[in-house]
Amino acid sequence: MKKVLRPLLIATLLTSGAAFASDDCNDPIDTWQPQESLQQMLEDNNWQVNRIKVDDGCYEVKGMDTLGNRFEATYSPASLEIRELEIKFNEQGSAADYLDRNAITKPENN
Repeated sequence: MKKVLRPLLIATLLTSGAAFASDDCNDPIDTWQPQESLQQMLEDNNWQVNRIKVDDGCYEVKGMDTLGNRFEATYSPASLEIRELEIKFNEQGSAADYLDRNAITKPENN
């Protein structure tokens, strides 16, 4: 009986784990905005962009913010909305620098 249950349990855990791994962007490719639009949006906010690449269907950006902190951010390629932001603070920087700031997102259409 244990020989039957063990493979069944393993298969169940593996398939259920896939449902929780939803960090991917699922935007259809024909709705994606160009990477240059995202780069321009960030540079308009005085952020330096070192690299933009596609990872798991999302735009992944690495660069430096206005305070000199390195960042890595994930954006939805269709809407250019930020999904995740990781900042590596330099010696003078801290999370408090961001408490009064808005996240860099796509500007609203006027």
